[in-house]
Amino acid sequence: MMEKEYYILIVDDDPDILENILAVLETKPYRLATARDGKKCMEMLHQELPDLLVLDLLMPRMDGWGVIREMRSEPRFARVPIMVLSTVIEDASRRRYELETGMAMDVQDYIQKPIRPMELIQTVERMLKIYAK
Repeated sequence: MMEKEYYILIVDDDPDILENILAVLETKPYRLATARDGKKCMEMLHQELPDLLVLDLLMPRMDGWGVIREMRSEPRFARVPIMVLSTVIEDASRRRYELETGMAMDVQDYIQKPIRPMELIQTVERMLKIYAK
């Protein structure tokens, strides 16, 4: 039986961070795609649902909070697991989301930048094991 090739969409406006994440995740047999802002992320989600979304919060055009809000309001995106990767402290970003939407921030994991390669790989593997279809 062949193993499923997982599709991971990585969204961050910082080219250096995108490059670092790709360098780490390319060591695994994943199919990786990137977007530089939330609008492009949403376009890509309409084309193909990823097994995992790695999402920055602070971006131009549409920030990560906007992406989460839009995804969680559309049933077809509701099951896509989201891993936030941000410099924003988790408690602060959850509070901001709750204030803006009146809802809890529905993400499956949260990693603060700068990324540590082993932590990133372990978190991605754990999330795929739990959430990927």
